[in-house]
This record gives sequence, C-alpha cells and structure tokens, in this order.
Amino acid sequence: MMTSVTFVLYFTCLFLKAQETHQSSSFHQESGFKSVNVGESVILRCFYENYVSARFYWYKQTLGQKPKLISTFYVYDDSEVFYNEFVNNSRFTLDIKNGKNHLSISHLHISDSATYYCACRVSVIFEFAEGVTVSVKGSGLNVNTSVHQSSSETVQLGDSVTLNCTVHTGTCDGEHRVYWFKVSEESHPGLIYTHGGRNDQCERKSKTKTRTCVYNLPMENLTLSHNGIYYCAVASCGHILFGNGTKLELKNEEVSLVLVYFLSGALAFTTILTLSLAALLYTQKRKGQQATESHETFSASYPMNSEQSFQAEENLHYAALSVKKANRSRSQRDDTEDKCIYSGVRK
Repeated sequence: MMTSVTFVLYFTCLFLKAQETHQSSSFHQESGFKSVNVGESVILRCFYENYVSARFYWYKQTLGQKPKLISTFYVYDDSEVFYNEFVNNSRFTLDIKNGKNHLSISHLHISDSATYYCACRVSVIFEFAEGVTVSVKGSGLNVNTSVHQSSSETVQLGDSVTLNCTVHTGTCDGEHRVYWFKVSEESHPGLIYTHGGRNDQCERKSKTKTRTCVYNLPMENLTLSHNGIYYCAVASCGHILFGNGTKLELKNEEVSLVLVYFLSGALAFTTILTLSLAALLYTQKRKGQQATESHETFSASYPMNSEQSFQAEENLHYAALSVKKANRSRSQRDDTEDKCIYSGVRK
C-alpha cells in the first residue's frame, strides 16, 4: 500500500511535469571552438528556462572515445553530483543558479581537450545541446607531437582544394588518429572526417626516431557552404592536439565578372555623356560668337543710321519771321499779323 508521504510525492511530481508541459521550456548551450592554454580556466555555459523538475548533465567526449558523464544537476532541489574521476576534483565546479548549468574548469591540462555536451532529461525524453570543443595548448610539456596547418586558402566557387595537416609524432610509437573539425557561422562545429589509424602516409627518420605524417582533406565542387575554419586534431600518445586551423574562403568569380562588366559599362556611358555635353557646349558657344560677329558687321556697314535721329534733333534751329506788307493804311498796319515759320538747317 502506498504511504501518505509517497502519495504526496507522486502527485507532486505529476503536478510539476504537467506544469512544465504547459509552459514553453527550453535550454541551449554556448557552442563553438575554444582555444586555451595550459593552466588557464574556461567556463562552459548552458542556460535553461521554465524547467521545474528536469535534470541537466555534462558529458565529456574525447576524440575516438565514448562520452563520459561528468555531472548531474536536479532543478527541483538544486542538487548536484559529480561522477568518475571528476568526484572531489576541485578543478571542476558547477554554477546552477538563476537558470544556469555552467561548468567551470580551472588549471587546464592538455588532457582536458575534448568536446563537452550539456544535456537535459525531462521524464523519458533525453536531449543533447550542440556541444563545445575545447583545445588546450601549451609549451614546455612532455609531449613531442605537434600539428601544423596552413593559415588560409582562397579558391573560386566550383573548384577543388586539398587541405593539408602535417603531424610530427615525436618518439611515441603508438598509433595516432587524425580528425578534421569544421567551424562556421552557418553551422555548429562538428567532426567531418577521420583518418583512423592509417600510418601509411608517415615517414620515419632513423636518426631522431621521429615520424612526420602528412594528412590531406580533399574537397571538390566547392560551394559557399564550405566556408569556415577547418581544424586538424591528433590523438596520439594519450594526448589530443589541435592545429591552428585553416580558414577556407570562397570567391564567386561570376559575381566579380558581372561587377566588372557593370563598372565598364558605367564608365563607357559616363565618357560618352561627357563628350556629348562638351560638344553641345562648344556648339552653343560657337553660335553665340557668330551672332556677335554678325551684329558688329551690320553696325559697321551702317554707321549713320543709329545717329541720324539724334543729330537731326540736335541741329534744329528755330527762327521767328515778321512779314510787313507795304502801301497799307495805318489801320491796316495795326492788323499786321505776325507769323512764325520754322525751318531746319542741316550742317
């Protein structure tokens, strides 16, 4: 028979799960690629919203191995538990407050290089986030293996390219594995190819007892989705080393040609327009000069026409004439009329 305490706990769990079902719950992890040095610290962030009774986990997956459980965190009672070699390991701590499940790793070792996943379980549903890859680098370690990559490659769309990864394995006689990772803005980082234990591409130097291996990653018919940074990683002698990454940039030659044609057409149009405007201005200026010359020629041919009226007015002289008639009587003389006659005298 179910006791009262068990009965209450049972219905409490049912209530919490029902509440989570009606709410919009979510969780996500900061993904990407983190390159850090030995001895430094790193924080791997994982966030959640509207979870009441969910459990959150951290897993570590070393290249070529199965995921290993690091910790669990139960939201309902804020309890956290570490597992395996992470128990009582002060380098690994959790921050579980205010919707967080952050994993902090301090005093990093080169063995901490791996991909870390935040996961969530609600009832029987188990979900993983994208994961974050941590690459721990450092000098002065007793690790003779080294990885070298070219910094960048620029090719045209539709062409082919081969990325190279040179591995110096030192004096370690064990087999090594080479992995290729891609990191881009359009997609989450992930493993894309592995050279599993193939040592036929290696050359051993008898004097130094070291091996130099060259691994290639061929890609054909490239598209814009191939843009990104490609990392070469080597698992050798119990350690994992990452290269500095090769940035692959693709250029669209067709777009470039269209741009060249467009600019050439614009330049030709501008040149024609400039020459047309210059010809039009020259024609207008020439017509203006011809009109001015015609006016000056006409004025020179008829110099008096413009001055005749003025001179005529200036040379007018006025005179009043009195005419007396002879052999008339006095009475008749008194009736003498004075008449004014105007005459113009031209010089």
